[in-house]
Amino acid sequence: MNTLYKIAVSLTTLVVVASCNKYKAAEFNVDKPESVTLQEDIDSYPALKTYINRTAHPDFKFGVAGNLSEYLNKGVMYRLANKNFDEFAVGYEMKHGAVVMADGSLALDKVTDFLQTTRQAGMSVYGHTLVWHANQNASYLKGLLAPMTVTSPAYANDLNVAGLQDKTFNGWNRANIGAGISIADGEGMGTGNKALKLVSAAGSSSATALQLISPAIPVNRTHRYEVIVYIKSDVPGEGRITFEGLNNNTPQIDWMKTGTPSATFTTGISWKEIRFQINDFAADNIKLHFDLGYKPNVTYSIDVNNLYVYDTQGNPIVTNLVANGNFESGSAWGGWGNNSTRGITANGLGLNNTGKALFVTNPSKTTNYWDVQTTYPFAAALTNGETYNLSFWVKGTAAGVIRPELQSPNYSSNGFGQVPVTTQWTQVNIATTVTAADRTRLIISYGEFAGTVYIDDVVLKSSKATGGNVTVVNKTDVEKTVIITDAMDKFISGMLGVSKSHVKAWDVVNEPMDDGKPYELKTGIGQSNLPADVFHWQDYMSKDYAVTAFKMARKYGNASDIHFINDYNLEYNLDKCRGLIAYVNYIESKGAKVDGIGTQMHISTTTNKQKIVDMFKLLAATGKMVKISELDIGVGVQTTAATAEHYKAQADMYKFVIDKYFELIPARQRYGITIWSPLDSPVNSYWRAGEPIGLWTEAFVRKLAYSYVAKALEENAK
Repeated sequence: MNTLYKIAVSLTTLVVVASCNKYKAAEFNVDKPESVTLQEDIDSYPALKTYINRTAHPDFKFGVAGNLSEYLNKGVMYRLANKNFDEFAVGYEMKHGAVVMADGSLALDKVTDFLQTTRQAGMSVYGHTLVWHANQNASYLKGLLAPMTVTSPAYANDLNVAGLQDKTFNGWNRANIGAGISIADGEGMGTGNKALKLVSAAGSSSATALQLISPAIPVNRTHRYEVIVYIKSDVPGEGRITFEGLNNNTPQIDWMKTGTPSATFTTGISWKEIRFQINDFAADNIKLHFDLGYKPNVTYSIDVNNLYVYDTQGNPIVTNLVANGNFESGSAWGGWGNNSTRGITANGLGLNNTGKALFVTNPSKTTNYWDVQTTYPFAAALTNGETYNLSFWVKGTAAGVIRPELQSPNYSSNGFGQVPVTTQWTQVNIATTVTAADRTRLIISYGEFAGTVYIDDVVLKSSKATGGNVTVVNKTDVEKTVIITDAMDKFISGMLGVSKSHVKAWDVVNEPMDDGKPYELKTGIGQSNLPADVFHWQDYMSKDYAVTAFKMARKYGNASDIHFINDYNLEYNLDKCRGLIAYVNYIESKGAKVDGIGTQMHISTTTNKQKIVDMFKLLAATGKMVKISELDIGVGVQTTAATAEHYKAQADMYKFVIDKYFELIPARQRYGITIWSPLDSPVNSYWRAGEPIGLWTEAFVRKLAYSYVAKALEENAK
């Protein structure tokens, strides 16, 4: 009441004084709310990084994590990061899943732009992360390991391979046997097929030092012929195919569709397809020369069953009733139902991550399986009473069921039954007998499937037809190791190639240790329904996957780069911390160098403080650099329910963690601290949704935790 009286008197006085044309300040005596005073005190603190004495701590990095695009946009987050922090870690966009495309190429333009922007701002970048099990392009990696499917041409083979099938070599000329040319049972592609084995001698160094010449092949000189060979070798090899009967018998050829013709091709432990066409005929007969003598002590295998030369303009021996069943040049497929979408994928999303495929996306399951369908019309009705074989490859974004059938205009049909769909490419071979004379289309129903189905290499043919046989070639464990190691090499070399001029520290291996078995590595073996972006490198490269990763990072980066291994819950599960340290020792016993250990510390106000202390002591005892790599602290409730007491406890915990880091980690081992979530998390976030974990609110207002972090830095980094 007194305050109101004073205000009223002051206003009266103001009016009187104003009428006399003299100024006197109004006498307001209102007290500030305590919350306003507190916020003004928090806002009075300087930027966080200014509390670090760079003379005493020249290498200490105070970092923040964020979104690459937000930084590139140079908005509020860009300014907040540059003002308060030394180093920026990208949450996602430098990981395998963000960079590796469906065809295995690396999309690095945004990374390059980001690095240029940070360089201009004087902000260092912490690389996150090179090898992890999550946020991977797992579809691409699994596709590399998928069985190779080989469908023989729907034409007669003009190359006589009978002498290879019966092992007599009748008609074949072993012109130079090197260390041996023979036929091996069961060593071809697929099951039970023969392989032609050619072994180069110890001193072999020229193309014809190991040479096999085919029988004469009659040709129509006005036609185009295709040559198909599947070949592999026990060690890296090199070879070529030359001819008799061409105008140029030693042509440069694009052997494996790389886009660049060359004189020779290379071979390795996996089967490779060599496929090319010729029409430069100088005679009515040609012969093929398999010249494999370039390198010594190489054993080559050529699959006999799929060794082919055929006239592409000849008469086919089997007709696929689904034209363009590989979807490479358009599609005659239609469809409808339940707001579904369908079409042809981009290149690289087909079987084995090559070519294209048909896709159908059904947003939800429907009452009837036929509510969502695709249809392919035949050029002519099928033959009544005939049995038809349908084969195709299929995978989905989830597990489910689809139903193919042969249908008439009146919707009567002959069904093939339910076809299960998994998240991995699977080949389907099914048959049904036509019972009407007007079956004019192939229908596939998706009403029982919610998600996206991918279909490739569709073949529908009469069971009476020959040719077009399918061979499925599974990868061996050794092949898988080599393939995945090469994929790791491609990613690490590509990423470091564009970043090493600016990025000087990396999470090389992220989250390797198993939570339930903290002295063992994570694994995907035996787990079903893994997320679509999960791929466990260790399941194919063994425990040494991290050894390889650290060696690659050193090879392709800078010699002075600081390389970390990083994991979470080390303060929650001290055995996991010990298991990680033991794994570091193993990695180094194999000749790789680990410079530091990152502890993520996604913790809460109730986290056991003694365990935090014990964790820091364990890490300090390693002698390695130690980084708090992803610090954020929850309060146990959502932002909407958080109280002043929650925020005080949060501020205390932030300060406790920083105090103990400086107290327990020797100065020479302190790499730095990264705040993972500078802002409180929105309710729609993938990360700790709706939790007040940051130093700022979502509206960029400083919180009490900001001032406590400032105090901790002021006291410890002075």
